[in-house]
Amino acid sequence: MTANEDVEPVYLRLRGLLAAAILEGDYQEHDQLPSVRTFAADHGANPLTVAKAYQALQDDGYVYVRRGVGMFVAPGGIERLRVSER
Repeated sequence: MTANEDVEPVYLRLRGLLAAAILEGDYQEHDQLPSVRTFAADHGANPLTVAKAYQALQDDGYVYVRRGVGMFVAPGGIERLRVSER
């Protein structure tokens, strides 16, 4: 591993970007997050990697999925995220 390689996996960095956007108020409870494809294109990432980042947020209860519609900020998700990020 070279000094230039990041130790943190890409999906965790993307998860961090999403978490920061939520904490900064870009998204409120029940707001829809960008689609996996849109977020991937905006950040030059593989859609499967972005999906893994979204899944990590969902697993932690910060976002929820409405099948066929998209991913949304969960009720209480912002406060739980704020507490966990401290």
